[in-house]
Amino acid sequence: MRHIARPGEPDKRTLRQGLLAVRSRLTADDLRETSTALAARALELPELGRAGTVAAYVSVGSEPGTPALLDALRARGVRVLLPVLLPDNDLDWGLYEGEGSLARVRHGGRMALLEPAGERLGPDAVTAADAVLLPGLAVDARGMRLGRGGGSYDRVLARLERAGADPALVVLLYDSEVVGHVPEEAHDRPVHAVVTPSGVRRFRQDS
Repeated sequence: MRHIARPGEPDKRTLRQGLLAVRSRLTADDLRETSTALAARALELPELGRAGTVAAYVSVGSEPGTPALLDALRARGVRVLLPVLLPDNDLDWGLYEGEGSLARVRHGGRMALLEPAGERLGPDAVTAADAVLLPGLAVDARGMRLGRGGGSYDRVLARLERAGADPALVVLLYDSEVVGHVPEEAHDRPVHAVVTPSGVRRFRQDS
């Protein structure tokens, strides 16, 4: 069922536009500083400390930077999975084996993505992850995440649920993107925690 915004509540599209506009004003120095801080905070998470496999992603443009975090996880001996966008917006997965293992891929008229150039492991590979790092634009006090609207990670979360997998779900954001309320639809699922450059906030305990 389509979510109907409450009176005075921005819809998802309007909220996305505002958040992307703020990100577009970030400078290269802002991106470097927040990337370093974000990695430090994320690496303090117990869920990442005990993870053998982490599904992550390579940040692009003004997204909170992930390269330092990917390298730190790999240096710990963690098996890091990265997404490969499929024509139907679903995600396949491949292993991260260092910066040289990435290829720049343009999907239609979209921004080019950095994707693993090696073997494809299949969409179900994510079900083996102990933690899944999710991109997003905002999260609210309930842990409801606002994505970019392509639906790729909605499919990932549905796949995890069908498989009975229960990894830690962690969204990586800027401090200002933890907001009061995110409009949700029936298929939306809350995350367990958000990591921002200033710290970690948890929304619910693992069962």
